[in-house]
Amino acid sequence: MSGRLIVSVSGIKNDTYEHAAEFARILDGRGVPLSLLVAPRLKDKYRLAADAPTQEWLRARRDGGDAIVLHGYDQAATKRRRSEFSALPRHEARLRLMAADRVMEQTGLRTRVFAAPRWIASPGAVEALPDAGFRTLAALNGIHDLDRDGVVRARVWGIGEGFKAEPWWFKALVLGAGRTARRDGVVRLAISAKQLGRPGPRQAILDAIDLSLHHGAEAGVYEWTPRTKSRVA
Repeated sequence: MSGRLIVSVSGIKNDTYEHAAEFARILDGRGVPLSLLVAPRLKDKYRLAADAPTQEWLRARRDGGDAIVLHGYDQAATKRRRSEFSALPRHEARLRLMAADRVMEQTGLRTRVFAAPRWIASPGAVEALPDAGFRTLAALNGIHDLDRDGVVRARVWGIGEGFKAEPWWFKALVLGAGRTARRDGVVRLAISAKQLGRPGPRQAILDAIDLSLHHGAEAGVYEWTPRTKSRVA
């Protein structure tokens, strides 16, 4: 059985989505779809609901085969503490998830897939996800099917937003991706849109993608497949 490759981009907003768009065009040439990690609110008072160009681009990418993944609600409100969903009790996590879901529905970007900021969700947050209608959780060390109570064990190799963005780490990331792909494992690569604006991080991710493809990994996205087999992501 071949391995799998999942590439995600986070931190997508008005001043970074062009970096993500350029990266997406490059990956289109490789036949690699993207999982686009989207938050309704980010720092510097960013609001997705007021950013029509980014919304339009995200919808177009989703319609072309990319996946939309909810990536928190209001990261700016918790920037001085631990990552947004890392320590929340169930009730508070549910309120944040429902608020985020409303925004995503209003913007035509609703999804049943969730990845917490920095990939860390508290036990309470995990319990709240099904309550708010979410069916898949992409966590730091695995992809959880909340509908069927299953998990695929695989770690995230990332650059930016909680991960290192230094040359020594780039090398480790590429080697780690290649090693996982050779073993027919699941290669999960993540990068922030801001880091895609820098040549070093962008090239490191591309090298890791190319090495994974070379070893036969099949590219896909974070998604939830209902029992009826129709695709929702």
